[in-house]
Amino acid sequence: MNQLSVQAVVGGDHVDDAAAIEGSLVQSELFAVIFDRHAPYIHRYLARRLGREIAEDLLAETFLVAFRRRRSYDLGRGDARPWLYGIATNLVSQHRRDEVRRLRLRRVDLATEVSPGHADRIAARVTAQSMRGPLTAALAGLSPDDRDVLLLIAWEQLTYEEVAAALGIPVGTVRSRLNRARRKVRTVLGDGNPAMTFQEVLDNG
Repeated sequence: MNQLSVQAVVGGDHVDDAAAIEGSLVQSELFAVIFDRHAPYIHRYLARRLGREIAEDLLAETFLVAFRRRRSYDLGRGDARPWLYGIATNLVSQHRRDEVRRLRLRRVDLATEVSPGHADRIAARVTAQSMRGPLTAALAGLSPDDRDVLLLIAWEQLTYEEVAAALGIPVGTVRSRLNRARRKVRTVLGDGNPAMTFQEVLDNG
């Protein structure tokens, strides 16, 4: 990276992640740009999967691993988030038992107060929360590989190509794992909409 580009990063000008990572090879503190830009998303993903207490530690570990591996980052990729999700997912794999236990222990927690004028919203919430038990049981029953793909797409809205890059697998494998996971979830949930269920049930779980 030339000096002008390094100064642009320091000055807060918008640069893509590849430029920031390349700049950090010259000035390591520039890697903070990557942390500031992506840490909230990675933390949310980890907290959803393992809970906030474990997420705090794994967030720090994710970015420590990323910092150490930054020389091998593909500078042709302007967005580092799939790369970071891949590192985070690998760390989640070390806590599979914690994740499955967390999924199995999640229970319905319905609000006891219904505000006038919000009947539709409350009805939707009740419906979503009534599905939480079956859905979390379905997720716990998935293979780790299938669950990784399903959650990266359903929660984090990654494309097939981004999931492939994150996990280091072919796009075709992403598709087959996702299809298998969706079939298993549909078997448990019946005719419900899996995408809607993820958004309404698990996002606030």
